[in-house]
Amino acid sequence: MISQAITSLRVGRGTVRRFRQSGSWGMRYSGLTGSGFHVVLRGSGWLIAVDAPPVALRPGDVVLITSGADHGLSHAPCALRGLPQVALSLDQPVSGSADFEFLCGAYRLDHGQVHPYLGAMPELLVVSPDYERFPVLRSVVSLLDDDASSQARAGTEVTRSAVLDLMLVHVLRQWMEDESSKGRPAISDPAIAAVLHTIHNSPQTQWTGSLLGETVGMSRTAFTRRFTSVVGKPPMTYLRDWRLSCAARLLRETDASLAAIARRIGYSTEFAFAGAFRRVYGVSPGRFRHGEQGTPSAVQLEMTTSIM
Repeated sequence: MISQAITSLRVGRGTVRRFRQSGSWGMRYSGLTGSGFHVVLRGSGWLIAVDAPPVALRPGDVVLITSGADHGLSHAPCALRGLPQVALSLDQPVSGSADFEFLCGAYRLDHGQVHPYLGAMPELLVVSPDYERFPVLRSVVSLLDDDASSQARAGTEVTRSAVLDLMLVHVLRQWMEDESSKGRPAISDPAIAAVLHTIHNSPQTQWTGSLLGETVGMSRTAFTRRFTSVVGKPPMTYLRDWRLSCAARLLRETDASLAAIARRIGYSTEFAFAGAFRRVYGVSPGRFRHGEQGTPSAVQLEMTTSIM
């Protein structure tokens, strides 16, 4: 599925540019079509999104923009609307260093038809490359940097697509492996992947099978059958298990009250949350927080060991 998604991007125009910024700086990318990425080469900065908290960026980090989402980069946390639109036509200096340097690579699609697989993923991803698992990434970044510095070299247009492909493939592979290690299944069905993304990011929403099906334009019956076939369990069972795995992490890693945790994962009362937690984990939330273990259930073994 990754290969199909990357192949679909080749109908667009591949571009690679290197940017250097110093002092107080910021830029906004909006109205983009296609998919792309930023690779931090030097310094630290912040990824700015429309409706998510700023994310700190360090050398080596890769920001993947799966389907052209509006976003920005800045020297400090700020609101996206306050950043100036990036001027892609401006020539960048070819030598010297700056406080923050990064590569910007993209496939720009004239009609914005992003592959459903990419469209089903989170719009903005930040991946810190693991060069031990993916050693080729270091070489790919070097090739991209060389490409950005030699726009007029013969054959650049031909090699650029191949290097862009390699970058996107390896970053997506690492992200998928990382997600899988967190207990999130790797799903190739775009519709079900979209629903899983919705569940993972909004467990507090009062979902029903019908509402989840509506998010991907399917009837409740058809959606439930398809989800169960792909994931291995019904959607409402998966939702419950995900909520409780999130609760287990919050119990172990935070001092949030049981009532607060209940609200954050979609339970109307602390009593309802505690009852569901006890049925799955074999112990009350309070005892679990203090390290006591009940009889481990299949769900606990399947979904929780990776987040402890």
